[in-house]
Amino acid sequence: MDPEAEPDEETEESIAAELMRAAEELGIDLPESRAPYADLAEFVDAGGDRQVSVSRHDDGVAFEVNLYGRGARLAGGLTTDLAVVLRVPAAWTGGAGLEETREAAPFIAFRPWALVHEREPLGRVELTWWTKLDRVHLPPYDRHPRAHALLAAAHAEPVLRRLMPVNSHFNLWFSTSVANPSEAGVGYVIDPNDEGLYAVRHNGELLARTRTPQEAVALVVARLPEGLGPAA
Repeated sequence: MDPEAEPDEETEESIAAELMRAAEELGIDLPESRAPYADLAEFVDAGGDRQVSVSRHDDGVAFEVNLYGRGARLAGGLTTDLAVVLRVPAAWTGGAGLEETREAAPFIAFRPWALVHEREPLGRVELTWWTKLDRVHLPPYDRHPRAHALLAAAHAEPVLRRLMPVNSHFNLWFSTSVANPSEAGVGYVIDPNDEGLYAVRHNGELLARTRTPQEAVALVVARLPEGLGPAA
């Protein structure tokens, strides 16, 4: 070693290392953490289906915790209590259900569809709708109420609920394909942020701008061919 070399600057402890150290001090058994980034820790059960991610919230103080299972984000929440954070991966990857996990860590929140999906997996189309609708509760999507209002209006239409919802830059369109939605779009796209209105386009051509998402969705529904769907 070069005696004149500058000493390395002390590197900040990753969140995974922080959590594992705290778990050891508190006597909490956790599965080995994956750390794809310094500010993100992931805990996965032995079967690889249940996962918990922990990261720092934007405020730099609270921990943001998310639970995944059966191919979807099912629950999550924010807390500043590190000891309570550690109860989540211990419970969820240890086989506890959503309700049991919430009993151990009351800051965890979920909606009714997540309980349904936990017990009996939803179909791909229905699950996609629910996970997209749920984003309004999560940053940064919670800053886009118009996009969420559009999703809610579309979900209220039975014919559209049979199709795969697809988003791109908050635009919403629909597909008859589950596996390759981009290859089977029905041709209509609704933009929730076009000059403060909801713009409806068909194959790139502007059809109308409406004041409400319900009006935009009704225009699309009225133009769809009969017997369309369900997406497969």
